[in-house]
Order: sequence, then structure tokens, then C-alpha cells
Amino acid sequence: MTMTRRNFVSAFAVAACLLASPALAEDKGLMAIITPSHDNPFFKAEAVGAEKRAKDLGYDTIVLVHDDDPNKQSEMFDTAIARGAKAIILDNAGADASVAPVQRAKDAGIPSFLIDREIKESGIAVSQIVSNNYQGAQLGAEKFVELMGEEGPYVELVGREADTNAGIRSAGYHDIIDQYPDMKMVAQQSANWSQTEAYEKMESILQANPKIKGVISGNDTMAMGAWAALEAAGRTDVILVGFDGSNDVRDSIVKGGIKATVLQPAYRQAQLAVEQADQYLTSGSTGQQEKQLMDCVLIDESNAKALETFALSE
Repeated sequence: MTMTRRNFVSAFAVAACLLASPALAEDKGLMAIITPSHDNPFFKAEAVGAEKRAKDLGYDTIVLVHDDDPNKQSEMFDTAIARGAKAIILDNAGADASVAPVQRAKDAGIPSFLIDREIKESGIAVSQIVSNNYQGAQLGAEKFVELMGEEGPYVELVGREADTNAGIRSAGYHDIIDQYPDMKMVAQQSANWSQTEAYEKMESILQANPKIKGVISGNDTMAMGAWAALEAAGRTDVILVGFDGSNDVRDSIVKGGIKATVLQPAYRQAQLAVEQADQYLTSGSTGQQEKQLMDCVLIDESNAKALETFALSE
């Protein structure tokens, strides 16, 4: 039997619809993923991990960046709500400023699953999955004290003040370091998690305190900026410890530059949030308490080569 062009096109369209139908039936809807800027590899790893897991589980995704701007974050929540997102995965733009948009999403029937940074109220997000920043900071501080020989002038670079993690890490550092009376902090400045700002702050601090022996940083991005300033000043003898577990700091450790960092599992943390979102949407419960802590791991010359994209291979 011969088939006309019109019949062929019609048959092809029917076949295409039939092939598409199962996929449409399996589609679980839209999952919104909102993080700070992907210029920071930590936040990029979160977004990549969450998006991959969401797609594997059958969700469409929208990936948005708030650049630590609460107003921009609020607009992104409005976008997610307007597009009928089933769930929101969020690394937030401020512990206080993020409460209202998360509540707004909840009122619209959209659950939020937070990663990395907590908000200051419980009961409006379904999950808040964060690294055990205090435990991790203590690991980093213990290594820093050891490398410093328990003495000498040092500098602390602190993260963004509106971010709860900045304060928790600083407290964890000092609860260890302050036990050693010969460790003298000569400068403490916020570089707002920024590599460029850390470079500038480190330049100024070095001019005012040329005899510093060590620097402890609230994250790896600031650590990289500080290390660039130290290199430019010919001060590669300064002991520097970071926090995050980035590939950039891993490479510096391997080369004998930065001495250590603390790994927080960004990629896995984001995937876990997606898995809990899927379980919640499927069964009405994650089976976990809202606030969940994931322990951190010290990274130094002994295990740096096993680190890749915020994950440590066995």
C-alpha cells in the first residue's frame, strides 16, 4: 500500500505524540534551584548537583542566582511561585531576609529545602541541611594552631556578616585558638566571601602588620584572594588555612601554598535536599527533622589529591 505525503506526516505526528506521552506522564513538574553567584565554585557545585539529581528524578528545573541580594532573591521566589514550582532548593541571601520569601512560598503551597545557610526561624522550611560549620571550624583551627606552633601574630578574614555561617565559623575558630595565649590576633576583617575584597584587605593588613605569621579564612574564596596578595608581597612563608574544600585551594595545597582547608560537601548536600524534596512531594514527609548537620573533613597535604569538586573520594 502506498502512503501519500499528507498521510505520512499525519502518521508521523501521531507516532510522535505516542512516543512523547509516556515522558509527559512521568514528568514530576518544576523544581526551582536558587543559589548565590556561580562565580564561587562552591555555589556552582550546589547548583550542578541539585540540577542533575532533580533531572534524574524526573523534574524539570529552573536554576536562578540571587547574588546575595535579598531583593533579587524575593523576585526569584515570585518567579518560582508564578511558574508553579513543586519545590524550591535554596542557598539563601540572608538569615533574616530569607524568612519572608520562604514563608510566601509555603503559603502558596510550595515547600522549600534549604542548603548551606540556615534561616532564623523554624517551621517554615521543610528541611535545612547545612554543614556542621562549628565542628568544621574547630578542625581548621586545630590544624592552624599546629602549623603555627601554638604562637605568633595572625589575621582572621571573616565572611559576610549577614550570613549566619560567618559568625559560626569565627566562633569555632576562636574557641580553639583563644586557648593558646601566645596566639595573637592582630587584625580581623570581613571580606564578604569575596576573592577580590580579600586581596585588597590582605594588602592593607600586610602594610599595617608586616610580621604576621598566619591567616585563617572563613572560606576558600577569600583564602585564594589572601594568598594572591601574600604571593605578590613575597610572603609565601605565611601559614594560610581556608574553609570549603574547593579545587583551587586543593591545587594550592598540593603545590605547597595554602596549607589546609575544611571540606563541606556542597555537591552531596544539594543532592540530598533534592532527594528529600522528592520524598516529601511523594509521601508528605522527609522522614528527617528540619535542621540537619553534615560533618566536615580536614583537607591537608595528606588527602588533598583525593578531593574533587567538594567531594572526597574513598
